[in-house]
Amino acid sequence: MELAYIPSPSHGVLYLGPVPLRGYAFCIIIGVFVAVWLGNRRWVARGGRAGTVADIAVWAVPFGLVGGRLYHVITDYELYFSAGRDWVDAFKVWEGGLGIWGAIALGAVGAWIGCRRRGIPLPAYADAIAPGIALAQAIGRWGNWFNQELYGKETDLPWALHITSSADGRVPGYYHPTFLYESLWCVGVALLVIWADRRFKLGHGRAFALYVAAYCVGRAWIEYMRVDDAHHILGLRLNDWTALIVFLLAVTYIVVSAKKRPGREAVVEPGADASDDTASADGEDKPKDDAEAGDAEESASAEKDPAKDAEKDRAKVGSGDESAAAAKPSGAKAETEPEPDAEADAQADVAQDAKAGPAGGVLKKDEAESAGKKG
Repeated sequence: MELAYIPSPSHGVLYLGPVPLRGYAFCIIIGVFVAVWLGNRRWVARGGRAGTVADIAVWAVPFGLVGGRLYHVITDYELYFSAGRDWVDAFKVWEGGLGIWGAIALGAVGAWIGCRRRGIPLPAYADAIAPGIALAQAIGRWGNWFNQELYGKETDLPWALHITSSADGRVPGYYHPTFLYESLWCVGVALLVIWADRRFKLGHGRAFALYVAAYCVGRAWIEYMRVDDAHHILGLRLNDWTALIVFLLAVTYIVVSAKKRPGREAVVEPGADASDDTASADGEDKPKDDAEAGDAEESASAEKDPAKDAEKDRAKVGSGDESAAAAKPSGAKAETEPEPDAEADAQADVAQDAKAGPAGGVLKKDEAESAGKKG
C-alpha cells in the first residue's frame, strides 16, 4: 500500500529569466500585504483614517524583518559563525530564518515610531493589526514548505510531509508538517481575535495581547514536535521557554489593562474622518448662520429707515403732503390722494380772483397760503 503524503517542492526558487523568485520571500511579501489590508479595514471601522495602517507599516515592517533576522542569527549563531560557515549568509534573509519573537519586538519599535509621528496611540494600532499579523504568519509559514525546513518528528499519518532534500543534515523521509500545523493555528488565532474583539469590545492593546497569548500556546505545542537543532534549557527548547514567558506577560497585561482601562479608546486617530465631519459642521455652519443673521438685521434696519425718514420730512416740511405720501405704504395712498385735489382747487380759486381784481386776488392768495400751512 502506497503511503499518502504531502509532497515537497523540488526547489524553492523559480526563475523568470535571470530574476530569481524565492518561495520563502514571496510568502513573506504576500503576508505583509494581507496584514496591511485587514489592518486597514479594522482601523477604519474603529474610527481611523484609511491609509494610516500602511503609513505606519512602512516603519514596522523593515524593523520587524531586521528583528526577526537578528533573533534567528543570535539563537542559531553556529549556523553562521562556526567553522566552515560563511558569516555573510547571516544577511541572506530570502533563504529563510526569521524569529517571530524578534520580529514582534523590533517591529513594535518601528510601529511606535510611526504612531508617534502620527499622534496615534500604539495600543490602538496594535489592536487593529493583530488579526492581520496572525494571517501573515499563516501565509509566511508556507515559506518553510518551499525550503523543506522546520518539520516535525517522523510519522506515517496520511498528511505526512515528504522531505526529499538531504542538504544541511536533513534526512529524507516522512515527517509531521509542522509548518501546516502552525499555519492552521494562526488562522484560528486570527478568527479568535476577531470574534473576541467584536464580542467584548477589546481595546487599549488587549486584542493584540490576546493574539500573542493564543499564538504562544500553539507555538509551544508545535515547537515540542520539531526535530531541528535548537538550544535547550532544563530539557525544553529555547523557543518553548520564550513562548511560556511571553504568554504569562500577555495574560497579565489583559487582566491589568481591563481593570485600569475598560472598553475601547474613544478616539483612535485625532482628526480622522468622523472628527472632520464634526469640525465641518461646527466650523462652517456657524459662520453661515452669522451671515444670515447679519442679513436679517440689515433687512430689518432697511425696513425701519423709510419710517424714520418720513418722520424727519414731516418735521422739516410744514406741508409734508408729498413726503408723507412717499413714506407711507402703498395701502395708505387712498388717504393722501384727496389732499393734492384740495390744493389744486385752491390754486384755481386764486386764478379766478386774479381775474376779478388785484385786491380780491391778494386776499384769496393769502387765504390759500394760510390754508396750505394748516394742511
